Amino acid sequence: MRVTVVGAGVVGTLHAWQAVERGHQVVQIEREAEARGASVRNFGQIWVSGRAGGAELATALRARELWEAIGARVPGLGFRANGSLTPVRGDLELAVAEAALTSPDAADRGHKLLTPAEARALNPALRGEFTAALYCERDAAVEPRTAQLALRAELLKSPNYRFLPGREVRAVVGPAAVRDDHGDVHTADAVILCTGAWLGGLVRELTGPELPVRRVRLQMMQTDPLGEPLPTSVADADSFRYYPAYASPALDALDARQAQTPTAAAHRMQLLMVQRADGGLTIGDTHAYDHPFAFDTVEEPYEHLTEVVRSLLGRPLPRIRHRWAGVYAQCVDPARVVHRQQVADGVWLVTGPGGRGMTCAPAIAETTADTLGW
Repeated sequence: MRVTVVGAGVVGTLHAWQAVERGHQVVQIEREAEARGASVRNFGQIWVSGRAGGAELATALRARELWEAIGARVPGLGFRANGSLTPVRGDLELAVAEAALTSPDAADRGHKLLTPAEARALNPALRGEFTAALYCERDAAVEPRTAQLALRAELLKSPNYRFLPGREVRAVVGPAAVRDDHGDVHTADAVILCTGAWLGGLVRELTGPELPVRRVRLQMMQTDPLGEPLPTSVADADSFRYYPAYASPALDALDARQAQTPTAAAHRMQLLMVQRADGGLTIGDTHAYDHPFAFDTVEEPYEHLTEVVRSLLGRPLPRIRHRWAGVYAQCVDPARVVHRQQVADGVWLVTGPGGRGMTCAPAIAETTADTLGW
């Protein structure tokens, strides 16, 4: 088969990977010189712990297997099975962690409740005070700024793969045929549009205004090297409020009796933190849903995150090296992992994984390939 993949973010690149692995000829088209959207502006976390039970968790676990296998072939991906710790403080937060252990899929996630001493044995950088920590053994991480580059370098070893950057696909001109802004027509047996948060232009023409996908804006930051290992990813108890795995009467009690700080509530915040290969920390994040999005970043969320991290590490944060905002596409129906739709003869749109994109991309691409009979 001949496959055209539009978009070089993580979802598009994993679709190209699946097609090449199955012996097909692939042309991947990217409107920028390299991906610049959510695929490089995220934590690089393969985040199993908070996924909703059922199809979403199954997708994340399958993706985790695929990431590990790909990482063994592509060291530049930076895959590491680092797990995660969510320190909790007080009885209300502890009750939510304990409730997570009673879930029928807790073992699939590798959930365990650790004492502070046990948590510090896994992650000695956590010198702050906390009551206990929820451990998820199945969580992992990759390097988001270089993952697509490493995957593409491996893809380019195949004679069946071509990468065409700096081209924007403007129109569908026939069955499985698209024209780019250079005037070139790309004809294939299947076209996969993996356009991320770019939902205007051609996507709007093909789907109309009722596409069940929304855009979400976030703010994040990255520090200078910490100066010591942070062996696991780290979350705070506010993350319980944003991940469906933790829904329970205990979470309802937490929401009712222990409000988020005003800044965290106003910006719909949680702490997620992972150490990069150079020793720096990627820290976030916020969630904004109301359009139009602000064009600037604001300081209060960064100040809040800095204080939360300081309290967990028991030490000052290194100098902030980068601050950024990003936008990702998320299915309006939270039960849907991704929006996959045939939008023209031989043309499919795959978008809307939301914050699950980095985690689930390999399994999303595998499902597309299986569905289309590749």
